[in-house]
Amino acid sequence: MKIIDTHAHLYMNEFEKDINFVIKKALKQGIYRFLLPSINSYTVPKILKLEKKYPNICFPMIGLHPNMVHPNSLEKELNNIKKWLDKYSFISIGEIGMDLHLEKKFVFEQEYAFKTQIKWAKEKKLPIVIHCRNAFDQIFNILSKEKNFFLKGVFHCFSGTLEQAMKIIDFGIKLGIGGIITFKNNYISKFLHKISLDHIILETDSPYLSPHPFRGKRNEPVNLKIILKKLSKIYSIPEKKIADIININVENIFF
Repeated sequence: MKIIDTHAHLYMNEFEKDINFVIKKALKQGIYRFLLPSINSYTVPKILKLEKKYPNICFPMIGLHPNMVHPNSLEKELNNIKKWLDKYSFISIGEIGMDLHLEKKFVFEQEYAFKTQIKWAKEKKLPIVIHCRNAFDQIFNILSKEKNFFLKGVFHCFSGTLEQAMKIIDFGIKLGIGGIITFKNNYISKFLHKISLDHIILETDSPYLSPHPFRGKRNEPVNLKIILKKLSKIYSIPEKKIADIININVENIFF
């Protein structure tokens, strides 16, 4: 059985000492592809280095994460990302979006960065990977204006309601499901079975959001097996069958 980790920050310092071991361990467990989202232009060389070392295993994305948006550096960052985008092949624009979790900070700048990068995705015919925290209304408003154009991608780390999930699906975007569904008091697993598996892909968000029973520890791609097992229980469908469906979903978006 094979499965793809569609969102893993394997270039971060948390993996600096043992990245080769982490990748080999996951490969032995059937996680055979890793999609690597960037957070700003400075992380891109690290991602490309991993792609070069693990061709057809590690796949690079490029984008400016909303938490990295700052008025003083926004234009420079976007210019740098555009240069990388024009120079190399990337599998997606991501992760991009809006984050109003702690405070409504730089809302205008976040919206501007998000819209700009959606425009690039349309020009390059690339999918987008969306980061959203406490910003569903803002993101939905932006996406609604793009609905009649080429648009596909993933709503990374989905943690909303059934109504929000159906709206995302209506945009033609898949739901990225990760370790949250294994948490004791999570809300998503109560309604996820009502959503067709055709609209779901799996991700770890390594090194973040480790599934139970590893919460608080470094997350790794190998933990995708735990998320898959939980999904199998939610849908009452064998893991192999779910993996096959999700692999097709991933292929349709990214490959």
